[in-house]
Amino acid sequence: MTVQDPNLYPVTPRNRAKRVSERARYDRAAVHAILDAAMLCHVAYVIDGQPYCTPTLHWRRGDTLYWHGSSASRMLRHLKPGVAACVTVSHLDGLVLARSGFNHSANYRAAMCFGTARILPEGPEKEEALWAVVDRFYPERSAGLRPITGQEAKATMVIAMPIDEASAKVRAKGVGDNPEDLTHPVWAGVIPVSTVIGAAEPCPHVPEGMARPATLAPYAEGARLDDALRQTQAIYEGEAP
Repeated sequence: MTVQDPNLYPVTPRNRAKRVSERARYDRAAVHAILDAAMLCHVAYVIDGQPYCTPTLHWRRGDTLYWHGSSASRMLRHLKPGVAACVTVSHLDGLVLARSGFNHSANYRAAMCFGTARILPEGPEKEEALWAVVDRFYPERSAGLRPITGQEAKATMVIAMPIDEASAKVRAKGVGDNPEDLTHPVWAGVIPVSTVIGAAEPCPHVPEGMARPATLAPYAEGARLDDALRQTQAIYEGEAP
C-alpha cells in the first residue's frame, strides 16, 4: 500500500501538470506560499451545466480556503449542499522578451486548488470566519471594530473549501531563446513586475493625532504587497483557533 506523504497533495489526473511539467510543484508549502501572497482568487464551478468564474477575496486556514459573498447571490445559494469547485491564484512577476515571438513568455507563480465548496451555516464557525476575513489581512484589527450586526451577518455568506488536490506552477528564469537566435540584433531580457504599496491616505474623519496602528507595519510605503500578505498570514496562522 502506498503511503501518501503528508507534505504533498495527492497527484491525480485532475491536478497533474501536463504542459511544461518541470515547473509543477505539489507540495503544500509551495501551494500555500502562492495562495498566501495574494488577496484575490478566481473561483470556478458549474451550476446546471453553466460554467461560472467569480473573482473574490480569499483566505486560508490550514488546508481550507475561505471566501465570502452576498446572501442574495443566486450562484452562492447553489453552493449550500456542496459543489465541486476550482480555485486559482496567480502572480505576474516579470515580462520575458525574447528574440522570437514564440519564445516570449512571462515569469509567474500560480496555484490551482480543487475541492467541494460549502456554505457555512449560522453559528460559531461562520462568526469566527467573519472576523477572520479582517484579521487575516489586518492583524488584531477586529478587536477595535464595532460588533457585526445580525443583519450584516445574515447578508453575508461564507464559503469554505477543504483543499483535496492542488498544484503549483512557477516560471522564474530569464530568456529562453534558441541558440541560433542569440545573435539576432534585437533587445531581449526580463522586465520585473510587482505590486508596491503606496502612501496611506487617512480618512478625513479619523480623529486628529490618531496614528496608524503598529499592526499595519507590513503595509509600509514601498513594501511589496505579496511580502506584506505573507507576513500577515504568518501572524494569522499563529493565532489560537
